[in-house]
Amino acid sequence: MNTPLTGTLKVPGATLHYEKRGSGPVLLLIPGGAADAGLYAGMAADLATRYTVVSYDPRGLSRSPLDGPLTDQRVNEWSDDARRLLDLIGPDEEASVLGSSSGAIVAVDLLARHAERLRRVVAHEPPLLELLADPAPHRALFAEVREVFRAEGAGAAMARFSEGLGGRPSAQPTELPPEIREMAPRMHANLPVFLEHMLVPFSSTVPDVAALRPVARKLVPAAGRDSRSQVPLYGPVARLAELLGSPLVEFPGGHLGAVESPKEFAKQLLTVLD
Repeated sequence: MNTPLTGTLKVPGATLHYEKRGSGPVLLLIPGGAADAGLYAGMAADLATRYTVVSYDPRGLSRSPLDGPLTDQRVNEWSDDARRLLDLIGPDEEASVLGSSSGAIVAVDLLARHAERLRRVVAHEPPLLELLADPAPHRALFAEVREVFRAEGAGAAMARFSEGLGGRPSAQPTELPPEIREMAPRMHANLPVFLEHMLVPFSSTVPDVAALRPVARKLVPAAGRDSRSQVPLYGPVARLAELLGSPLVEFPGGHLGAVESPKEFAKQLLTVLD
């Protein structure tokens, strides 16, 4: 089923746009960065053969408007939004969750605060910088990216971000998989929200490791094989795995593996969710 059913959910301070495909146990997909529900379009159909797949636009992004002015976003509010979506779609079951990047930060917080609602949480490269042995240089990079955005705009800020991470330049919309191209203009419009109001607040979040330890069996710390040299992306989740005594599971591709290799990413996801 390629065409999703769409709906809206009123939450405190915002109205969320969500999309639903397939049938079976609930699998919630939390996008990261400036992305929205379209981030997972390339693999949603494969996942929907076995799950009720729910994806959404986080508050303040794309089709999920805020009720009031835009301010720095808070991880706990986003994880509460995710819980409310789960209560709407599957109120009587434990759901599975995939979060990528800043969406993985939300997924980790969701598990720490609402573990009773969850069966399995796959956290793919949450940039939780405070878990690193020396977060200072990476914290400085993220803050610099925000300052470059303020002074020179989103294009210059993303170029500095890519340079600082030591990765490949971000793909242009013409290079994106066909399923993702529809999201590209919305993602571009969301960049100011991400760069000004998410990047620094989210990455400076300190996860509640004490709350996670009793439910560590539900968490799958995940990272892309191609991200091993990118310390602020691979390092935090590797450290989280170590702290919780959980194995780190590698996925195909890098930080954007769900976009770059959606079929392979979905296959690995289905394996770890079993």
